[in-house]
Amino acid sequence: MATSELDFATRFFNAVIKGLSRLGISAFGAQELIVRGRRSGKEFSTPVNPMTVGGVTYLIAPRGQTQWVRNARHHREVALRRGRRRTAYEIAEVHGAEAVPPMRHYLRKWAWEVGRFFPEGVTADSTDAELAAVIPAHPVFRITERAAR
Repeated sequence: MATSELDFATRFFNAVIKGLSRLGISAFGAQELIVRGRRSGKEFSTPVNPMTVGGVTYLIAPRGQTQWVRNARHHREVALRRGRRRTAYEIAEVHGAEAVPPMRHYLRKWAWEVGRFFPEGVTADSTDAELAAVIPAHPVFRITERAAR
């Protein structure tokens, strides 16, 4: 379930967060995700909330199978930008037991912003099985900083 058309408030909020990120200001920890298009190769960007759990950095796709998700799966690389700093990452989707702790952490921290995209009753306090059940619709990605070429 991807939200292909964002409402005005979401588009406005995303534009503000992206603008702040480009200025080097991280609103609530958000950064600008940059991913190349599957067909065009053109760079697209969207604000995301990367987080580290157990020393590993993750991205969660609260809106589901969006364009950035499909593009990241295709290219297996993304970049995060805050201010002038742009860091390249390899990205890999995680499933099952590995995906549950970051999903729980994400919902604990960001439910106020993204909870509406999850089924009613799914919260950070949900069981592991309940969280695992929503992960296919809300992909979890592990990102690893790429070595300089």
